[in-house]
Amino acid sequence: MTALFALATSFLWGLADFGGGLLARRTPALTVVVVSQSIAAVVLGAVVLVTAAWNETGPRLWFAVAAGLVGPVAMLAFYKALALGPMGVVSPLGSIGVAVPVGVGLALGERPGPMQCVGIAVAVAGVVLAGGPQFRGAPVQRRAVLLTLLAAFGFGAVMTLIAEASSTLTGLFLALFVQRVTNVVAGGTALYVSVRRGGAAAPRVALRSLPAFAFVGLADVAANGTYALAAQRGPVAVAAVLASLYPVVTALAARGFLRERLRGVQAVGAGIALVGTVLLATG
Repeated sequence: MTALFALATSFLWGLADFGGGLLARRTPALTVVVVSQSIAAVVLGAVVLVTAAWNETGPRLWFAVAAGLVGPVAMLAFYKALALGPMGVVSPLGSIGVAVPVGVGLALGERPGPMQCVGIAVAVAGVVLAGGPQFRGAPVQRRAVLLTLLAAFGFGAVMTLIAEASSTLTGLFLALFVQRVTNVVAGGTALYVSVRRGGAAAPRVALRSLPAFAFVGLADVAANGTYALAAQRGPVAVAAVLASLYPVVTALAARGFLRERLRGVQAVGAGIALVGTVLLATG
């Protein structure tokens, strides 16, 4: 179950990143974060009411608050990076953040088996190669890399925090709701300040674009949920690495919908990442 939930996380995060990157090319990234997370918060609020999840209130929700504060910064940086550079190059670099939850898991005493250790190394190497990043070039490319690295470690922190925010399914609903509300408050405050200072962030969004924003927000929150379930049911190191395969999904989506060409090293990297996934799932 750990492998299934973690792979579902990769699929959902990959599609959310693809959609968010597309929206950020025509809408300010901060607006994308606030609108998509607001829609997710409304949906989760309804789920919390229906399931009476508010009864799960406890100190662990502070982890969700922390994740909600870190998340908008990471998403904003990542969407800006996706808007600057090819998705097939930028997105795989985001997987570097997997070092955060893996490191925490090891520090807490988790010891993956030999086959899983091999799978972790193979999968991470595959994802890095799938990016085929080129660090030489215009300043925009360097900026995209720096933004992606900031986002990566932010995502890693969110993965670690949200896995600690609940121990039950209804508690997870409440934790995700709290995380999203915090996202909206933090992002909305930043958006307000930006508009007051004459920034480019535009709070108005066309009605025809709302389904796309809803998809991004709901896919992101669903990915957080499946990751939390994966981390609760197995080693965090294994769940985190399998969940970090989302850049491959983003790169393939960019290839399929935007006709972005995959370099040879990227195709090889995707194949290696798949081998690592099999090793982790069967180890």
